[in-house]
Amino acid sequence: MPHNAKDIFGQTLVALVTPMTDAGEVDWASTEKLIDYVISNGADGVVVTGTTGETSTLTDAEKLKLVEVGKSVASGRAKIITGGGSNETAHAMQLYKASEKAGADGVMVVTPYYNKPTQAGVLTHFRLIADSTDLPVILYDIPGRAGIAISHDTFLRAAKHPNIVAVKDAKGDLAQASRIMNETDLIYFSGDDANVLPHVSIGATGMISVTANIAPAAYREMMDATNRNDFHHALKVHNSLEPLQRAAMTHVPGTVAAKYILHGLGIISSPRVRLPLVGPEDAEAFRIETDIEKVGQVSGLSFDNFRPDRNAAAGGALPKVAGTTR
Repeated sequence: MPHNAKDIFGQTLVALVTPMTDAGEVDWASTEKLIDYVISNGADGVVVTGTTGETSTLTDAEKLKLVEVGKSVASGRAKIITGGGSNETAHAMQLYKASEKAGADGVMVVTPYYNKPTQAGVLTHFRLIADSTDLPVILYDIPGRAGIAISHDTFLRAAKHPNIVAVKDAKGDLAQASRIMNETDLIYFSGDDANVLPHVSIGATGMISVTANIAPAAYREMMDATNRNDFHHALKVHNSLEPLQRAAMTHVPGTVAAKYILHGLGIISSPRVRLPLVGPEDAEAFRIETDIEKVGQVSGLSFDNFRPDRNAAAGGALPKVAGTTR
């Protein structure tokens, strides 16, 4: 781990959901409340407009405003990273330049999705984006969504760029992760909630987590335990989070489940998502709630007043202005 790794982004990062109104417009009041909730409970950084933030259905104007709102609410307490991007290099460069002007502390660049470039194209995409901004860049490896993975050689070459400093790994290949950490100075973030502790145990700096929208204090506790080499306690926290991670990540898309749970806890005003995402169907909601019932004692979190609303979550919304992601 680079000696200053924790200073750049921190360790406990939240892949923030974007709260919506029932009509499908961004709920700015709930967004501010959620950002303050995760930071007040130990988050070092907040990734806005990522996969979990429904980047695919946000407009560029909304993405930039999310950076501005994040910076305002954080008020220096946490880093605000933009995770929007695009599978068109020129559009991604434009968006990240604008995000830098809006105050972002870093950018997370997803592998170009759908168009499936060669590794030469992937590397060129990363390099040109990194050339276009002075902000530190996190490469986001998520082959399950992008359709392609970032190869080991591409990581090695990308790591030579002075602005490319980190990886978010949602691939779950611990052997490759260990090799990249061993052969580069890239800061390593787990992007797979179930594998946060395994990643950290082999040298990762921290996580960028969906479930941390709900339980930021527990993830902070886990990282604090690993920092003092108390992996026995870290494992205890990991195990306490397991049913919550299952509820959030295994039945419906993480965004959908996280919003359903956050609404049930009263943290956001509506569980609405934008189409083509839809809220959980009855059987899916039942499975989420069944896993929640198995959650025991989790730091900073209580489900005693959990009131999920399947009717409020049903379906999806069409916003007034269409998104700009290709």
